[in-house]
Amino acid sequence: MPAELATQVLKAGSFAVECAARALAHGGLVAFPTETVYGLGADAANGEAVARLYEAKGRPTFNPLIAHVPDAAAARRLARFDDAAERLARAFWPGPLTLVLRQQADCPVAELATAGMDTIGVRIPSHSVAHAILAAFGRPVAAPSANRSGHVSPTTAAHVLADLRGRVELIVDGGATPMGLESTIVACLDVPTLLRPGALPRAAIEQVVSLAPHAASGIAPPDQDAAPIAPGQMASHYAPRARLRLDAREARPGEALLAFGPARAEGAETALMTLNLSQRGDLIEAAANLFAHLRALDASGTTTIAVMPMPRQGLGEAINDRLRRAAAPR
Repeated sequence: MPAELATQVLKAGSFAVECAARALAHGGLVAFPTETVYGLGADAANGEAVARLYEAKGRPTFNPLIAHVPDAAAARRLARFDDAAERLARAFWPGPLTLVLRQQADCPVAELATAGMDTIGVRIPSHSVAHAILAAFGRPVAAPSANRSGHVSPTTAAHVLADLRGRVELIVDGGATPMGLESTIVACLDVPTLLRPGALPRAAIEQVVSLAPHAASGIAPPDQDAAPIAPGQMASHYAPRARLRLDAREARPGEALLAFGPARAEGAETALMTLNLSQRGDLIEAAANLFAHLRALDASGTTTIAVMPMPRQGLGEAINDRLRRAAAPR
């Protein structure tokens, strides 16, 4: 890694947006809030800036990046939309949906950002700060989550600073992100296929298009040895330092506990630390709290986080996906 940078943190506002656009134009790295999690942005057309982004995150260069744009016209300059993609874009953009599409012949995004593939992931975020930065910059921004690769995704500027201080030029602090889960990723290359469950539930997507049956799990790419065609498909991802023990009905001595719902886990009173994703069993609240709670429990010093069972319907599909990847062998 090059010499440490002086990372500036600015409260969201017109001055921060202006500074972010200027930093991006000069090849800098800027972290900013979206409705899902904080993103780490670089000029997607600047190969050197994209290389710096991979280096700052410690991210494998075979793992492609999502290009963020301010509107559908900008998205169509990057990618070719079939009928399914058009319907999904009309229904869910701006919002927490990434579409993986064939690139336009003159797509300006650097080959490094697409991992050398002829496809590209495109998203239009709905967060006002993200939209303002994208509009002010005027070019596509490659923006994975603003954390070290494989770590728990960031939902506050403090999370970003903890992971990337000295590695990025600017963090725009727009408060906690409202959804707390990354975007849902759907490939429209033949039959629409769910590549990563996320903040947009499967049921909402299936009201607009039919998803490929073999994508029923949404957990991993068909060939585990193949390079991913979208972010979030690595077997081990979103991981705290502590080991996760899933579907735990009890907390063992020395463990921290990630609870869900009103039921009390056996041994909870002796847990090193307990946080409840949603006392009332609300999956929207649970999704918003997931990454922040994992970070807080990890900071308790425990070696194991016991995770109570989570529902699998709706947003529970994406929450369980993140938990399984966080628990996977590293």
